[in-house]
Amino acid sequence: MSAPRKVVVLGAGPAGYVCAIRLAQLGQEVTVVEKSYLGGTCLNVGCIPSKALIAAGALLERIGKADAMGISVGDVALDVEKLVGWKAGIVAKLTGGVGTLLKNHGARHVEGRAEIVDRNTVKVTGADGETTLTADDLVIATGSVPTEIPGFPFDEETVWSSTGALVPNRIPEHLLVIGAGYIGLELGMMYRKLGSQVTLVEFTEGALPGQDRDCVKVIERHAKKAKIKLLTRSAAKGFEVRGGKSHVQVESRDDGSTQTIECDQILSTVGRRPYTDGLGLERVGLQVDERGFLPVDRQMRTSVPNVYAIGDVAGQPMLAHKGSKEGLVCAGVIAGQAEEYDARCVPAVIFTSPEMASVGVTDAEAKEQGREVRVGQFPFAASGRAMSLMETEGFVKIVADAATDEVLGVHMVGPEVTELIAEAALAIELGATAEDVARTIHAHPTLPEAVMEAAESVHRMAVHVYQKP
Repeated sequence: MSAPRKVVVLGAGPAGYVCAIRLAQLGQEVTVVEKSYLGGTCLNVGCIPSKALIAAGALLERIGKADAMGISVGDVALDVEKLVGWKAGIVAKLTGGVGTLLKNHGARHVEGRAEIVDRNTVKVTGADGETTLTADDLVIATGSVPTEIPGFPFDEETVWSSTGALVPNRIPEHLLVIGAGYIGLELGMMYRKLGSQVTLVEFTEGALPGQDRDCVKVIERHAKKAKIKLLTRSAAKGFEVRGGKSHVQVESRDDGSTQTIECDQILSTVGRRPYTDGLGLERVGLQVDERGFLPVDRQMRTSVPNVYAIGDVAGQPMLAHKGSKEGLVCAGVIAGQAEEYDARCVPAVIFTSPEMASVGVTDAEAKEQGREVRVGQFPFAASGRAMSLMETEGFVKIVADAATDEVLGVHMVGPEVTELIAEAALAIELGATAEDVARTIHAHPTLPEAVMEAAESVHRMAVHVYQKP
């Protein structure tokens, strides 16, 4: 049996800590370096806290609809300080759990800022001074940070990043969100439910650029009903603070006209960029590409054989679950296993109202690839379970290859679709056909029945919705 390899993992987010735990499980000697907090952006200032606050907003909205069920609710009040404290409690439990897992698996945790000295040496500067770590292998898992745009520097007071938006000391009267991608739309809809007036400024043709347009249209209609103002093909150019209010200049891309929008809070969510600042990549001959990513092969190796990169720094999609999968692959490769990143698909989940989830290609993308496709669709308006939840907006759409019936993509918008998408991802990963999904018995009455019926709809055989022959 070969001696364990000494591995230093830079970053303890969903890519880094998962990699470190798997390395320890495989008998390697692991040290994790993290400059701020275990769990990275996802657990601390991203996925987990945002979904906690979104859940609170959804509950507040459901309480407002309870009268339709014959349930009378008295005055409902929101305690912002208590809400933020509840969210912080969830974060503390999860990050504390990561620390315990690392310790129980025998992985060492060093707190501080890492700097690569050479391909086998890392210098860590922390509160107690400098520590030098030696390693056989280095794993770069440093994640990403919010992108700033000209004219809107983050101060987390007047201009929030997504981080600042998750620790409010008040609910803004009027929130202006720059960027209607998934972060901006999720947070904008959350604040609308919590009582804010919301304006979204989006540079492209519509919300959620790059997503299935049929699904996006449902979300845009819901936003309009919720009185969220969406300005498309528009750019935020700058702002001035006067009389305690921010006056934001917004320019139309169509005719160049400008308007000034008054708000009391700005949230900029135009994307994230890989974080490699001050890491010392040049000392080992590494360079990022034009978008800031570190190129890797299917075994997560960079151009330097014993240096690996995983998670957001390793390229799109910048999603926590993709990073975790890369961490597992990387750990296996270092431990000598025949591992490689061979995922056929990566699901995407968006916690808007209603929720949206996608995996695989859209019908438009499949056609661009030269494929002939069949598309099946089933509306939640025909689902008994959706009716009982009073959430009937949306549908499930399945894109299948016309020749082989193989499921190529599944796109959903509606109640709890962020949970339902797992079945679709498994179907694509296993090479299932639409008929395979349709012939699988789904429990009744449940939301997953909509997936089954969408699969039946591919062949125009859905039972609970009429399709012309």
